[in-house]
Amino acid sequence: MTGSDVLRPHAEHQYASELDALGRLDDRPRPPGWLRSPWAVVQYLLGGRLDDGTVITPKYVGRQRLIEVAVATLATDRALLLLGVPGTAKTWVSEHLAAAISGDSTLLVQGTAGTTEETLRYGWNYAQLLASGPSEEALVAGPVMRGMRRGAIVRVEELTRMPPEVQDALVTVLSEKVLPIAELDTEVAAVAGFNVVATANDRDRGVNEISSALRRRFNTVVLPLPATIDEEIDIVQRRVAELGSALALPEVDSASDEIRRVVTVFRELRGGATLDERVALKTPTGTLSTAEVISVVTSGLTLAAHFGDGVLRPADLAGGIVGAVVSDPTHDALAWREYLETVVRDRADWGEFYEACRALD
Repeated sequence: MTGSDVLRPHAEHQYASELDALGRLDDRPRPPGWLRSPWAVVQYLLGGRLDDGTVITPKYVGRQRLIEVAVATLATDRALLLLGVPGTAKTWVSEHLAAAISGDSTLLVQGTAGTTEETLRYGWNYAQLLASGPSEEALVAGPVMRGMRRGAIVRVEELTRMPPEVQDALVTVLSEKVLPIAELDTEVAAVAGFNVVATANDRDRGVNEISSALRRRFNTVVLPLPATIDEEIDIVQRRVAELGSALALPEVDSASDEIRRVVTVFRELRGGATLDERVALKTPTGTLSTAEVISVVTSGLTLAAHFGDGVLRPADLAGGIVGAVVSDPTHDALAWREYLETVVRDRADWGEFYEACRALD
Protein backbone atom coordinates (compact mmCIF):
# COMPACT_ATOMS: atom_id res chain seq x y z
CA MET A 1 0.00 0.00 0.00
CA THR A 2 1.43 3.36 -1.04
CA GLY A 3 1.23 6.59 0.91
CA SER A 4 -1.38 7.91 -1.52
CA ASP A 5 -3.69 5.00 -0.58
CA VAL A 6 -3.95 6.13 3.04
CA LEU A 7 -7.09 8.13 3.74
CA ARG A 8 -5.59 10.01 6.67
CA PRO A 9 -1.81 9.85 7.11
CA HIS A 10 -0.40 10.47 10.56
CA ALA A 11 0.70 14.06 11.09
CA GLU A 12 4.41 13.18 11.07
CA HIS A 13 4.00 11.68 7.59
CA GLN A 14 1.55 14.18 6.10
CA TYR A 15 3.65 17.17 7.14
CA ALA A 16 7.08 15.52 6.98
CA SER A 17 8.53 18.20 4.67
CA GLU A 18 7.51 20.98 7.06
CA LEU A 19 8.94 19.14 10.06
CA ASP A 20 12.19 18.52 8.18
CA ALA A 21 12.47 22.19 7.23
CA LEU A 22 11.92 23.26 10.82
CA GLY A 23 14.52 20.77 11.98
CA ARG A 24 17.14 22.14 9.57
CA LEU A 25 16.62 25.75 10.62
CA ASP A 26 16.03 25.13 14.31
CA ASP A 27 19.13 26.23 16.23
CA ARG A 28 17.37 26.96 19.52
CA PRO A 29 17.82 24.90 22.70
CA ARG A 30 15.86 21.64 22.75
CA PRO A 31 14.62 19.98 25.94
CA PRO A 32 16.12 16.51 26.55
CA GLY A 33 14.54 13.94 24.25
CA TRP A 34 12.85 16.50 21.97
CA LEU A 35 13.43 16.45 18.22
CA ARG A 36 12.69 20.18 17.95
CA SER A 37 12.82 23.24 20.17
CA PRO A 38 9.68 24.67 21.78
CA TRP A 39 9.90 27.58 19.32
CA ALA A 40 9.86 25.20 16.34
CA VAL A 41 6.92 23.25 17.78
CA VAL A 42 4.89 26.45 18.15
CA GLN A 43 5.83 27.50 14.61
CA TYR A 44 4.70 24.11 13.32
CA LEU A 45 1.29 24.40 14.97
CA LEU A 46 0.60 28.07 14.21
CA GLY A 47 2.18 28.26 10.76
CA GLY A 48 4.24 30.92 9.03
CA ARG A 49 7.08 31.35 6.54
CA LEU A 50 10.59 30.20 7.41
CA ASP A 51 13.81 31.99 6.45
CA ASP A 52 14.39 29.58 3.56
CA GLY A 53 10.94 30.34 2.12
CA THR A 54 9.24 27.16 3.36
CA VAL A 55 5.57 27.79 4.15
CA ILE A 56 4.34 26.11 7.34
CA THR A 57 0.59 25.59 7.16
CA PRO A 58 -1.33 26.49 10.34
CA LYS A 59 -2.53 23.42 12.22
CA TYR A 60 -4.33 25.46 14.87
CA VAL A 61 -6.05 28.79 14.34
CA GLY A 62 -6.37 30.63 17.64
CA ARG A 63 -4.45 32.39 20.37
CA GLN A 64 -0.71 31.90 20.17
CA ARG A 65 -0.33 32.13 23.95
CA LEU A 66 -2.45 29.00 24.48
CA ILE A 67 -0.13 26.94 22.27
CA GLU A 68 2.96 28.45 23.90
CA VAL A 69 1.66 27.48 27.35
CA ALA A 70 0.86 23.97 26.14
CA VAL A 71 4.33 23.49 24.65
CA ALA A 72 6.07 24.99 27.69
CA THR A 73 4.13 22.60 29.95
CA LEU A 74 5.45 19.58 28.06
CA ALA A 75 9.00 20.89 28.52
CA THR A 76 8.53 20.56 32.29
CA ASP A 77 7.75 17.51 34.42
CA ARG A 78 4.01 18.20 34.32
CA ALA A 79 1.61 16.54 31.92
CA LEU A 80 -0.76 18.54 29.71
CA LEU A 81 -4.56 18.37 29.80
CA LEU A 82 -6.35 19.95 26.83
CA LEU A 83 -9.85 20.79 28.00
CA GLY A 84 -12.77 22.14 25.98
CA VAL A 85 -16.19 21.44 24.56
CA PRO A 86 -16.39 18.89 21.73
CA GLY A 87 -15.04 20.16 18.43
CA THR A 88 -12.40 22.58 19.71
CA ALA A 89 -9.49 20.69 18.06
CA LYS A 90 -8.17 19.03 21.23
CA THR A 91 -7.35 15.75 19.47
CA TRP A 92 -5.94 17.61 16.47
CA VAL A 93 -3.61 19.69 18.67
CA SER A 94 -2.49 16.67 20.71
CA GLU A 95 -1.60 14.74 17.55
CA HIS A 96 0.49 17.59 16.13
CA LEU A 97 2.22 18.23 19.45
CA ALA A 98 3.31 14.59 19.58
CA ALA A 99 4.39 14.63 15.92
CA ALA A 100 6.51 17.76 16.32
CA ILE A 101 8.10 16.83 19.66
CA SER A 102 8.64 13.08 19.31
CA GLY A 103 8.15 12.42 15.59
CA ASP A 104 5.48 9.86 16.47
CA SER A 105 1.80 10.56 17.16
CA THR A 106 0.75 6.89 17.30
CA LEU A 107 1.32 6.25 21.03
CA LEU A 108 -2.37 6.60 21.72
CA VAL A 109 -4.78 5.42 24.42
CA GLN A 110 -8.43 5.94 23.47
CA GLY A 111 -10.52 6.46 26.57
CA THR A 112 -13.89 4.71 26.77
CA ALA A 113 -16.07 3.24 29.49
CA GLY A 114 -14.44 -0.09 28.64
CA THR A 115 -10.83 1.06 28.96
CA THR A 116 -8.93 -1.07 31.49
CA GLU A 117 -5.77 -0.53 33.50
CA GLU A 118 -4.02 -2.98 31.17
CA THR A 119 -4.64 -0.59 28.29
CA LEU A 120 -2.83 2.17 30.14
CA ARG A 121 -0.04 0.08 31.67
CA TYR A 122 0.75 -3.31 30.15
CA GLY A 123 -0.75 -6.71 29.38
CA TRP A 124 0.44 -10.26 28.88
CA ASN A 125 0.83 -12.78 26.10
CA TYR A 126 -1.29 -15.40 27.81
CA ALA A 127 0.13 -18.33 25.84
CA GLN A 128 3.65 -17.52 27.09
CA LEU A 129 2.33 -16.58 30.52
CA LEU A 130 0.70 -19.99 30.96
CA ALA A 131 3.69 -21.81 29.51
CA SER A 132 6.48 -20.18 31.49
CA GLY A 133 4.97 -17.70 33.92
CA PRO A 134 5.56 -13.95 34.11
CA SER A 135 8.61 -12.84 32.15
CA GLU A 136 9.86 -10.00 30.01
CA GLU A 137 9.08 -12.10 26.95
CA ALA A 138 5.46 -12.56 28.01
CA LEU A 139 4.99 -8.86 28.77
CA VAL A 140 3.00 -6.83 26.21
CA ALA A 141 3.89 -3.17 26.55
CA GLY A 142 1.08 -0.64 26.13
CA PRO A 143 1.46 2.87 24.68
CA VAL A 144 2.37 4.40 28.05
CA MET A 145 5.12 1.88 28.72
CA ARG A 146 6.49 2.23 25.18
CA GLY A 147 6.48 6.00 25.49
CA MET A 148 8.34 5.83 28.81
CA ARG A 149 10.99 3.52 27.37
CA ARG A 150 11.50 5.61 24.24
CA GLY A 151 11.18 9.06 25.80
CA ALA A 152 8.19 10.06 23.68
CA ILE A 153 4.87 11.87 24.02
CA VAL A 154 1.89 9.63 24.81
CA ARG A 155 -1.63 10.76 23.94
CA VAL A 156 -4.61 9.87 26.15
CA GLU A 157 -7.86 10.76 24.40
CA GLU A 158 -11.12 11.37 26.28
CA LEU A 159 -9.59 10.95 29.72
CA THR A 160 -12.90 11.61 31.47
CA ARG A 161 -14.61 8.73 29.66
CA MET A 162 -12.41 6.24 31.51
CA PRO A 163 -13.60 4.89 34.88
CA PRO A 164 -12.00 6.83 37.77
CA GLU A 165 -9.98 3.81 38.98
CA VAL A 166 -8.45 3.47 35.50
CA GLN A 167 -7.65 7.17 35.32
CA ASP A 168 -5.80 6.92 38.62
CA ALA A 169 -3.43 4.32 37.17
CA LEU A 170 -1.68 7.36 35.68
CA VAL A 171 -0.94 8.97 39.04
CA THR A 172 2.27 7.04 39.76
CA VAL A 173 3.41 7.37 36.15
CA LEU A 174 3.01 11.14 36.19
CA SER A 175 4.31 11.81 39.69
CA GLU A 176 7.15 9.28 40.05
CA LYS A 177 7.88 8.82 36.32
CA VAL A 178 8.03 5.07 36.85
CA LEU A 179 5.68 2.22 35.99
CA PRO A 180 5.87 -0.64 38.52
CA ILE A 181 5.62 -4.22 37.19
CA ALA A 182 4.63 -6.07 40.34
CA GLU A 183 4.63 -9.50 38.69
CA LEU A 184 8.33 -9.16 37.80
CA ASP A 185 9.31 -7.18 40.92
CA THR A 186 10.72 -4.45 38.72
CA GLU A 187 9.75 -1.15 37.15
CA VAL A 188 10.09 0.86 33.96
CA ALA A 189 11.64 4.30 34.45
CA ALA A 190 10.74 7.05 32.01
CA VAL A 191 13.43 8.26 29.62
CA ALA A 192 13.90 12.00 29.07
CA GLY A 193 11.34 13.28 26.59
CA PHE A 194 8.44 11.24 27.96
CA ASN A 195 5.26 13.10 28.82
CA VAL A 196 1.50 12.78 28.46
CA VAL A 197 -1.00 14.90 26.54
CA ALA A 198 -4.56 14.13 27.61
CA THR A 199 -7.81 15.52 26.23
CA ALA A 200 -11.16 15.82 27.98
CA ASN A 201 -14.47 17.63 27.83
CA ASP A 202 -17.14 18.19 30.46
CA ARG A 203 -20.11 18.74 28.17
CA ASP A 204 -20.71 15.18 26.99
CA ARG A 205 -22.64 12.26 28.39
CA GLY A 206 -20.76 9.51 30.21
CA VAL A 207 -18.18 11.83 31.75
CA ASN A 208 -16.30 10.87 34.93
CA GLU A 209 -14.72 13.49 37.16
CA ILE A 210 -10.93 13.56 37.31
CA SER A 211 -9.68 12.96 40.83
CA SER A 212 -7.89 15.83 42.55
CA ALA A 213 -4.76 13.66 42.85
CA LEU A 214 -4.63 13.14 39.08
CA ARG A 215 -5.63 16.68 38.16
CA ARG A 216 -2.70 18.04 40.19
CA ARG A 217 -0.35 16.17 37.86
CA PHE A 218 -1.67 18.07 34.85
CA ASN A 219 -1.41 21.64 33.71
CA THR A 220 -4.75 22.46 32.08
CA VAL A 221 -5.12 24.48 28.88
CA VAL A 222 -8.67 25.27 27.82
CA LEU A 223 -9.16 25.41 24.05
CA PRO A 224 -12.07 27.74 23.26
CA LEU A 225 -14.42 27.81 20.32
CA PRO A 226 -13.26 30.18 17.53
CA ALA A 227 -13.60 33.79 18.67
CA THR A 228 -14.89 35.27 15.40
CA ILE A 229 -16.89 34.07 12.43
CA ASP A 230 -13.96 34.72 10.07
CA GLU A 231 -11.66 32.63 12.25
CA GLU A 232 -14.15 29.76 12.25
CA ILE A 233 -14.65 29.99 8.48
CA ASP A 234 -10.88 29.85 8.00
CA ILE A 235 -10.66 26.69 10.13
CA VAL A 236 -13.53 25.04 8.27
CA GLN A 237 -12.12 25.88 4.84
CA ARG A 238 -8.68 24.50 5.72
CA ARG A 239 -9.94 21.24 7.18
CA VAL A 240 -12.53 20.67 4.45
CA ALA A 241 -9.86 21.29 1.81
CA GLU A 242 -7.60 18.68 3.43
CA LEU A 243 -10.41 16.14 3.73
CA GLY A 244 -11.67 16.92 0.25
CA SER A 245 -8.25 16.33 -1.26
CA ALA A 246 -8.14 12.82 0.22
CA LEU A 247 -11.69 12.09 -0.93
CA ALA A 248 -11.36 13.70 -4.40
CA LEU A 249 -14.13 16.21 -3.70
CA PRO A 250 -14.71 19.55 -5.51
CA GLU A 251 -12.47 22.49 -4.65
CA VAL A 252 -13.55 24.21 -1.46
CA ASP A 253 -12.95 27.69 -2.95
CA SER A 254 -16.20 27.45 -4.89
CA ALA A 255 -18.07 26.72 -1.65
CA SER A 256 -17.03 29.79 0.35
CA ASP A 257 -20.50 31.39 0.37
CA GLU A 258 -22.18 28.22 1.56
CA ILE A 259 -19.51 27.63 4.20
CA ARG A 260 -20.15 31.13 5.55
CA ARG A 261 -23.86 30.35 5.64
CA VAL A 262 -23.39 27.13 7.61
CA VAL A 263 -20.98 28.77 10.06
CA THR A 264 -23.45 31.62 10.54
CA VAL A 265 -26.28 29.20 11.35
CA PHE A 266 -24.20 27.25 13.83
CA ARG A 267 -22.78 30.34 15.58
CA GLU A 268 -26.19 31.95 15.93
CA LEU A 269 -27.87 28.85 17.32
CA ARG A 270 -24.87 28.11 19.54
CA GLY A 271 -24.86 31.64 20.92
CA GLY A 272 -28.63 32.01 21.34
CA ALA A 273 -28.85 35.18 19.23
CA THR A 274 -28.35 36.40 15.68
CA LEU A 275 -24.92 37.80 14.89
CA ASP A 276 -26.27 41.36 15.04
CA GLU A 277 -27.82 40.48 18.45
CA ARG A 278 -31.22 41.79 17.37
CA VAL A 279 -33.07 38.49 17.74
CA ALA A 280 -32.83 36.11 20.71
CA LEU A 281 -32.95 32.43 19.80
CA LYS A 282 -33.64 29.14 21.52
CA THR A 283 -30.40 27.18 21.93
CA PRO A 284 -30.42 23.54 20.79
CA THR A 285 -29.14 20.83 23.11
CA GLY A 286 -26.17 19.88 20.88
CA THR A 287 -22.76 21.52 20.96
CA LEU A 288 -22.89 22.67 17.29
CA SER A 289 -19.11 22.68 17.21
CA THR A 290 -16.71 23.61 14.46
CA ALA A 291 -16.07 19.90 13.94
CA GLU A 292 -19.77 19.46 13.14
CA VAL A 293 -19.63 22.33 10.64
CA ILE A 294 -16.73 20.56 8.92
CA SER A 295 -18.73 17.33 8.82
CA VAL A 296 -21.80 19.05 7.35
CA VAL A 297 -19.79 20.81 4.64
CA THR A 298 -17.81 17.67 3.74
CA SER A 299 -21.03 15.68 3.47
CA GLY A 300 -22.56 18.42 1.31
CA LEU A 301 -19.56 18.45 -1.02
CA THR A 302 -19.84 14.68 -1.36
CA LEU A 303 -23.50 15.00 -2.36
CA ALA A 304 -22.63 17.74 -4.84
CA ALA A 305 -19.82 15.66 -6.36
CA HIS A 306 -21.70 12.40 -6.77
CA PHE A 307 -25.34 13.43 -7.13
CA GLY A 308 -25.13 17.00 -8.43
CA ASP A 309 -23.08 19.16 -10.74
CA GLY A 310 -20.11 19.51 -8.39
CA VAL A 311 -21.22 22.91 -7.06
CA LEU A 312 -22.16 23.03 -3.38
CA ARG A 313 -25.75 24.27 -3.02
CA PRO A 314 -28.14 24.78 -0.08
CA ALA A 315 -29.99 21.54 -0.87
CA ASP A 316 -26.72 19.63 -0.36
CA LEU A 317 -26.30 21.12 3.12
CA ALA A 318 -29.85 21.17 4.46
CA GLY A 319 -30.02 17.53 5.56
CA GLY A 320 -26.69 17.67 7.35
CA ILE A 321 -27.57 20.89 9.16
CA VAL A 322 -30.94 19.59 10.32
CA GLY A 323 -29.33 16.35 11.48
CA ALA A 324 -26.70 18.25 13.48
CA VAL A 325 -29.14 20.73 15.03
CA VAL A 326 -32.11 18.48 15.82
CA SER A 327 -30.67 15.88 18.19
CA ASP A 328 -33.62 16.16 20.58
CA PRO A 329 -36.82 15.76 18.47
CA THR A 330 -38.89 17.80 20.91
CA HIS A 331 -36.83 20.77 22.07
CA ASP A 332 -34.44 21.05 19.14
CA ALA A 333 -37.12 20.69 16.45
CA LEU A 334 -38.98 23.63 17.98
CA ALA A 335 -35.81 25.75 18.20
CA TRP A 336 -34.91 24.95 14.59
CA ARG A 337 -38.37 25.72 13.22
CA GLU A 338 -38.45 29.02 15.09
CA TYR A 339 -35.03 29.93 13.69
CA LEU A 340 -36.15 29.18 10.15
CA GLU A 341 -39.32 31.25 10.39
CA THR A 342 -38.02 34.24 12.37
CA VAL A 343 -34.51 34.59 10.92
CA VAL A 344 -33.81 32.56 7.77
CA ARG A 345 -37.06 33.24 5.89
CA ASP A 346 -36.58 37.00 5.74
CA ARG A 347 -32.85 37.10 5.00
CA ALA A 348 -31.79 38.35 1.59
CA ASP A 349 -30.31 35.64 -0.63
CA TRP A 350 -31.29 32.90 1.84
CA GLY A 351 -34.51 31.92 0.07
CA GLU A 352 -33.10 28.79 -1.57
CA PHE A 353 -31.64 27.66 1.76
CA TYR A 354 -34.96 28.28 3.52
CA GLU A 355 -36.89 26.23 0.95
CA ALA A 356 -34.37 23.39 1.10
CA CYS A 357 -34.67 23.18 4.89
CA ARG A 358 -38.45 23.51 4.88
CA ALA A 359 -38.67 20.65 2.38
CA LEU A 360 -37.25 18.33 5.07
CA ASP A 361 -40.09 18.99 7.55
